[in-house]
Amino acid sequence: MTVGSFINIGERTNVTGSAKFRKLIEEEDYSEALKIARDQVENGAQIIDINMDEGMLDSEKAMKKFLNLISSEPDISKVPIMIDSSKWTVIETGLKCLQGKSIVNSISLKEGEETFVRQANLVKLYGSAVVVMAFDEEGQAETALRKYEICERAYKILVSELNFSPEDIIFDPNIFAVATGIEEHNNYAIEFIEATKKIKSNLDFSYVSGGVSNISFSFRGNNPVREAMHSVFLYHAVTAGLDMGIVNAGQLIVYEDIPVKLRDRVEDVILNKRSDATDRLLEVAEDYKSKEKKSKKESSLWRSSVVRERISYSLIRGISDFIIEDTEEARKSFKNPIEVIEGPLMDGMNEVGDLFGSGKMFLPQVVKSARVMKQAVAYLLPFIEESSTSQIKSKGKILLATVKGDVHDIGKNIVGVVLQCNNFEVIDLGVMVHASKIIEEAIKYNVDIIGLSGLITPSLDEMQYVASQMNLKKFDIPLLIGGATTSKIHTAVKIADKYQGPTLHVVDASRSVPIVNDLVSQEKKINLIQNYKNDYAKLREKHFNRNVKKLAPIEVARNNNLKIDWKKTKITKPGFLGIKVFENYDLSDLVYRIDWTPFFRTWELIGKYPNILSDKKIGEAANSLFNDAKKMLEQIIDEKWLNAKAMIGFFPSNSQNDDILVFSDEGRKKRGMTLNFLRQQMNRNSDKSNLCLADFIAPIESGIKDYIGLFVVTAGINIEKKIEEFKKNNDDYNDILVKALADRLAEALAERMHEKVRKEFWGFGSNENLGNDQLINEEYTGIRPAPGYPACPDHYQKRQIFDFLDVNKYIGVNLTENYAMYPAASVAGVYFSHPESRYFGIGRIGKDQVEDYAKRLEVSVQLVENRLASNLGY
Repeated sequence: MTVGSFINIGERTNVTGSAKFRKLIEEEDYSEALKIARDQVENGAQIIDINMDEGMLDSEKAMKKFLNLISSEPDISKVPIMIDSSKWTVIETGLKCLQGKSIVNSISLKEGEETFVRQANLVKLYGSAVVVMAFDEEGQAETALRKYEICERAYKILVSELNFSPEDIIFDPNIFAVATGIEEHNNYAIEFIEATKKIKSNLDFSYVSGGVSNISFSFRGNNPVREAMHSVFLYHAVTAGLDMGIVNAGQLIVYEDIPVKLRDRVEDVILNKRSDATDRLLEVAEDYKSKEKKSKKESSLWRSSVVRERISYSLIRGISDFIIEDTEEARKSFKNPIEVIEGPLMDGMNEVGDLFGSGKMFLPQVVKSARVMKQAVAYLLPFIEESSTSQIKSKGKILLATVKGDVHDIGKNIVGVVLQCNNFEVIDLGVMVHASKIIEEAIKYNVDIIGLSGLITPSLDEMQYVASQMNLKKFDIPLLIGGATTSKIHTAVKIADKYQGPTLHVVDASRSVPIVNDLVSQEKKINLIQNYKNDYAKLREKHFNRNVKKLAPIEVARNNNLKIDWKKTKITKPGFLGIKVFENYDLSDLVYRIDWTPFFRTWELIGKYPNILSDKKIGEAANSLFNDAKKMLEQIIDEKWLNAKAMIGFFPSNSQNDDILVFSDEGRKKRGMTLNFLRQQMNRNSDKSNLCLADFIAPIESGIKDYIGLFVVTAGINIEKKIEEFKKNNDDYNDILVKALADRLAEALAERMHEKVRKEFWGFGSNENLGNDQLINEEYTGIRPAPGYPACPDHYQKRQIFDFLDVNKYIGVNLTENYAMYPAASVAGVYFSHPESRYFGIGRIGKDQVEDYAKRLEVSVQLVENRLASNLGY
């Protein structure tokens, strides 16, 4: 296991651990409490632990209210919820509120097997995963042997007797405080680590978790030391197999960033290396308490160093001002110009790669380093060609491509840059690349690895096709799969079995380097591929043997639609019917509306803006990137690099079951198009509806005249000119930066048009008065879902919208065969005005609805299954 795969469990929504959260719950200020939950997700928490155990609280009531509120917040409910309580009644109350997979924290054998079995069966009934504590009738386990014995006993009961899925078992072998001054406590960290190793080796498919902050409890009040203890402990525990932990992800320091003296003494404590380890840590602890890092100022002293050191300094800091003159000086000192690349330039880039791999550099800094490297190489190439020396030796050749029908390439480009920084030759075929072209170029260049990328769901089918074609051509080189819609399970189940060679899913740029390094290493390649094959075989077995939750028949789900009293509903007629086009929209009107949080996420800097700018770990990198972005934004506006356009339209509309009929005339006699939507099919209690977007439009049989809005916006017109300019100058950094900013401007334009629709053009929110943070948090009436959203996962609806509005004619945005928009910095969707309209997820759907949907669309069932593969519940 790598540190990168460790799952952070957010700890701040716990009344026993957060005074701020407890106060908000006690005062019933749930809107602020929700912000804490949202902040945790935006700061990298992949699971949220929620605890309401406080003596003065009605814990069941508080848990129910908070979880019900979370279920209507897609930004929060997109991650699993861990219900944390020592009271079973509170846990069961929580389970009744949650949709999707949840986690119960916790059950144990402390009250005997009868209680354990009863609670485990209830957890299983609710389809939840469970944390099992290393706690039995004799008490909490302290030694590795007892921890394992209790976990093994619980595992056998759960798996063998109760048929509980082992993948739903998370063991917590108890993390206890070390350095307490009590000699018996000194080995607690080691005992946990050893128990973790044994659990992962013997209790197949189960996970291990723990409360990481417990380890440093004896140093409460000294955050620098506590953070160091957490990082050192995790460094060793994750290596041993720890899968997840309750920890404040925003306050984790990188292991190698810990001051050496402090790290060594903390390591002595965690690993119990010396009998005086606690005393030695106490000696230095006060030196680090509240110590602030001094600001680092660029100094001109580095210019007086030898040329090799100057080149390294420029590469690591992304400084291009002197790279040509330093490269020329280096060239004159070597016999062959290629030696400059193989010597000082690659030495510097190797250091960049090491710093990135160890978490000391971040993606924006690496891309800047690559820009400097490319400029130096470009300067040297004429000299290399003139000298007729041998070609630059790379570690291997990698072909990258965004598959046919998809135009998104920011992530692919970032991966390419990072691999080039690590001395791989990258052949980038660009976007919308057909399978035949990928195979042809792979053969032509004799590549070692192929990497496929895609952002939209239809790209998943194309990746399967490429894999099958590679198989037909007898390829056996590794195939890497990446992109926002891809996943490890989809790769294992849908792609790997189409190709005889090794197929590996890569989460992001930071993970690509160690994987690719191992794939070109004769010693490491075999083990890596075998580990992936074994892992994917287990995933496939788990997938095909999974207990699929029974879904409600589609007709039952339709009968449980959202009940709206349409006779009492005020319908606002739009200010005009038909379309309205906005040419050359003023970009300066959008700057203050930009949501910067996703911008930083593009660069793999996880955190909420503006808090990310002051983050201890990534704040410096975030500030540097933000300053560059603001400078480029000024240039984009002042020099008119990009042209933004928008079109909106309002039309008479009514619903018919799960379809929305869109009319092209006020008399509602001419049907312009029908938007076909899907409905939730999970089994619901009587107080919860099975939602469909059609529920938010008045049924045709009601006789009520309702309306719907459509929109398409873009901020990417003319972007190609700047991209070509940056590529010509070997400037990957600005190439990626301009694309990322265009994406943000497109989203800002979509938000701005929605605001104008609500307040002006349609007018159903004419009294709205919200600030930008409130707008970003969507605290307004109405929604604007886009095809591909969880409520409407079929991208095909974009084709219906584009054809009906004649989008290409009016604003120049095209749609690929797989429904990706070009320019990529574009957004399309539907406006709903009803006050009860809200975002939601369709979740799993049954065969009956798939067949019904295919019939409504007049297409084959197989085509629908391909387009909605991730939603199939059978």
